[in-house]
Amino acid sequence: MTTRLFLVRHGATVLSAEDRFAGATNVDLSDEGRRQAGSLAERLAAEPIAAVYCSTLKRTFDTATIACAPQGLTPEAHTGLREIDHGRWEGLTRAEVEDRFPDEYAEWEADPFTFAPEGGEAGIHVLARSLPVIRDVVEKHNGQTVMVVSHKATIRLLISSLLGFDARGYRDRLDQQPCCLNILDFRDTVRARLMLFNDVSHYEGVPDRMLSAHLTKWWDAAPAAE
Repeated sequence: MTTRLFLVRHGATVLSAEDRFAGATNVDLSDEGRRQAGSLAERLAAEPIAAVYCSTLKRTFDTATIACAPQGLTPEAHTGLREIDHGRWEGLTRAEVEDRFPDEYAEWEADPFTFAPEGGEAGIHVLARSLPVIRDVVEKHNGQTVMVVSHKATIRLLISSLLGFDARGYRDRLDQQPCCLNILDFRDTVRARLMLFNDVSHYEGVPDRMLSAHLTKWWDAAPAAE
């Protein structure tokens, strides 16, 4: 019996366009973020969603509440689904972090899965707390459809693990737009198949072209001259 998981990133926030590290910061959805969540609610209105889960941060709780309004569901918050904590980088732009903590930033760029800034988390720590939540949700709702609303880094780490990818490249090779929809089908708590990834067709007509900085120098770097 297949369990379907709608894995959703929260909508845009008031800091989304500022290229800031704000994983543990409890920022609100912007007006645009609320519109995005409303569009997702319309898209999924006919889906038999049995339950909705989210992190303890307000931006995911509000996204989940809006997105599952047609089903009349109240989100259940789990701290394990919260975003990665960037420690002393929280609230700073990438340029500010590079200027103040150049050695620390260089190590994090090289391996964000096992390295963490002072006071923060590495990707492996995020996965250790978030993956058990997903396993519990799938086990509890065997054969049903459920929604989980979480965060950009957390979702990329979860997908990397569930599909057997090398999580060290999660920042460079996987993207998650605000209020995007990912769909995973589970045969059990271990075997998952990705059916849809980073889809925002409920509020955009074309895929994002990544014209702005996404906190990863690997993508932003200009191609080498031939």
